[in-house]
Amino acid sequence: MITVDADDPSGPSEQIRVQFTALIRSGVLPAEAKLPPVRQLAGDLRVAPGTVAKAYRELEAQGLVVTGRAAGTRVAGGQALPASILRQSRDFAHAARAAGLGVAEAQGLVALGWG
Repeated sequence: MITVDADDPSGPSEQIRVQFTALIRSGVLPAEAKLPPVRQLAGDLRVAPGTVAKAYRELEAQGLVVTGRAAGTRVAGGQALPASILRQSRDFAHAARAAGLGVAEAQGLVALGWG
């Protein structure tokens, strides 16, 4: 579900955070879904446990997850985006891909629209 690209300049912790954010906001990971333990995910991704822990801390700071000692790290309630936004983002992604754009180019268009 989560991958790390060694060539991505954003670094492994940021890649983990971004991917979990997308999974949570899209509803793929619903409220109360349990994230993998830090050590397990670190081993699966072949990164240091501190790298995963940093991503989890940032997700918690964003209010996307809650961490409890016995309960582990779970998705906080109310984090999924409305279905209309998800549908529009999928439509845009499909249209951008059909036009031959890559992810970076599509993100650039979103950034232009954002500003």
